[in-house]
Amino acid sequence: MGTTIGEVLKDRPVVHVAPSHSVADAARKMSAMRVGAAAVLEGDRLVGIVTERDIMSKVVAEGKDPLKTLVSDIMTRNVILALAEEDYEICLGRMRQAGIRHLPVVKGDQLIGIVSIRALSFFELDRKDEELKLMNDYVRYVPEEADR
Repeated sequence: MGTTIGEVLKDRPVVHVAPSHSVADAARKMSAMRVGAAAVLEGDRLVGIVTERDIMSKVVAEGKDPLKTLVSDIMTRNVILALAEEDYEICLGRMRQAGIRHLPVVKGDQLIGIVSIRALSFFELDRKDEELKLMNDYVRYVPEEADR
């Protein structure tokens, strides 16, 4: 098996908000953490996800007040998940098929993070670059005996 999605996420902070938070609070937190999505948790239980796109399309574009609009009013409730032990390529395919940009990752009942399609695409490119370098090194390898 290849690299798991849990390994890709290692050491990344879990950004989360409560459904009762204002959209403005969620936007400030997401901006401060430099992420495009936050998990919505009730206690330790994942109940949704809120993204920059949700904020733009459901609040800003509709002229709603982000200070008065709650995260629970705009969050996505039916969240597609990944299991930490799943191969990252399977998760990338799931995201592409579902047309989503952020995927919460769980280990057992616990949320361990959210991965973006951008981060996964960069991770995949880095892996392919490494493979290409190894192949080039192999093709160009000349044993010492051939030098004589």
